[in-house]
Amino acid sequence: MIYFTEASLAQLSIHRAGNKLLDEKIVLSEKSYEIQDDILEKLLMQYFVAPFEKTNEIYRLCHPNDDLDLNEVWHFATAIFNSAESFHENSCQLTKHLYEMSDHPKIKGGELYITLFEKLQVEGELHRAIGIFKSETKETFLKVSLKKQSFQLGYEQEAINIKKLDKGCIIFDTEKDEGYKVAIVDQTNRNGDAQYWVDDFLKVKVRNDNYNQTTNALSIYKDFITDKLEESFDLTRTDKIDLLNRSMKYFKEKENFDLDEFAFEVINNEQGIEAFKNYKATYEEESGNVIEDSFTIHNAAVKKQARVYKSVLKLDKNFHIYIHGNNELIEKGFDEIMNMNYYKVYFREEA
Repeated sequence: MIYFTEASLAQLSIHRAGNKLLDEKIVLSEKSYEIQDDILEKLLMQYFVAPFEKTNEIYRLCHPNDDLDLNEVWHFATAIFNSAESFHENSCQLTKHLYEMSDHPKIKGGELYITLFEKLQVEGELHRAIGIFKSETKETFLKVSLKKQSFQLGYEQEAINIKKLDKGCIIFDTEKDEGYKVAIVDQTNRNGDAQYWVDDFLKVKVRNDNYNQTTNALSIYKDFITDKLEESFDLTRTDKIDLLNRSMKYFKEKENFDLDEFAFEVINNEQGIEAFKNYKATYEEESGNVIEDSFTIHNAAVKKQARVYKSVLKLDKNFHIYIHGNNELIEKGFDEIMNMNYYKVYFREEA
């Protein structure tokens, strides 16, 4: 997690990068912006850093050729860390690089704020850090004022909501040779086609730590159950939900993941276990992400994955049954008179 209680904003440069494909302009400031208002600095810190407070996933800057110096963001960030006097010059270079990557029709132009922080905390340690933040979305705000016992209404157009950061990344001055520690926010293209911020501009990969291991293990198991298992086994919908619930129970109750233990306790079927291990090996080969046979389970990753683990049995548009426990207490049948399927649910008490 990232905290800014001790942090300060040492330098700030503001530029604008439009969509190159649409012939929009790039505008570079002549010099850094001098902040002389303490309230403004606090608002900027809130706007820039608060969206990262619940971030657990850490990335690394990288390059397909495994030469970090070919990663433009790594190169310019390193220059800034080596010499704070070069901050504004390299902020311009970062903006030019972003503009060159802005060649997709869905990319929105916007202001680019580049910052240098002091004493920003990540994973319990204080570091200098470079922030790169892009504002793409503008809003209209009402302003209310009282004059001579009467309220006056006004408005501010093309304003920025400081609680809605569109895009951002923070690069911490640590683990340089591994690509630094990098945190990322992208609120505008989480499901879109224009993934230029992460893939083209930053060029990052996820750090393969316990958080990532836990996320990947739960994710591929979910895909295995929902997409692949029924190809080889005759499973009902309740069987699938039971397997998902058992896996989530394992991750919530255990401190460490062990592949053989997990397979025995959750899948408990030789053919199913072999199919899962083969599915895991195929995933690792295709993605390049290795999931270790044992690792420490990260609770924050479990909580995040629990949101997408579905234990809901949807019956037409009339009923949803939430299954959290023993699937032997629910039976499926067919009523010939009604010519419809049915489920019979056993319980002791009605809550």
